[in-house]
Amino acid sequence: MAIAFEQTIADAIASLERDLGLTSAELAGGLGVTTRTLDRWRKGESLPQREARDRLAALEQVREQAYETLIADEVRRWMRSSLPVLSGLTPSDVIRVGRADRVHHVLGAIEHGIYI
Repeated sequence: MAIAFEQTIADAIASLERDLGLTSAELAGGLGVTTRTLDRWRKGESLPQREARDRLAALEQVREQAYETLIADEVRRWMRSSLPVLSGLTPSDVIRVGRADRVHHVLGAIEHGIYI
C-alpha cells in the first residue's frame, strides 16, 4: 500500500505521530532513520528512499488497522500498554525497533477475536 498521492510525507509523519502517539524518535526508529532525517522529510528538504517509504506505508496500515479495530479514543493508550503477546513491550516499543509487522499481527488477532 502506498501513501495516497495527495498526502505528503510531512502529512503522513504528522498523522502517525498524532494518531498513534508516537514520538519522533519512535517513528524514526520504525522507519530505520535518524530523527534528523525525519525532520528533513517533514520540512520537504529530502524524500525517503524506497525502503523507508515501504516502512512508512506499513505504519500507515497499522494506523488504519488500529482505528478500525480499536475504539478510537483508546488507540493512543493501547500503543503505550505493555502487552504479554509482545513479551511485555508496548506496541510503540515494537515499532521503534522496526517491527511494525508484529503490531499489525496483534491487531489482526484482536480483530478476529483471537487475542483479548
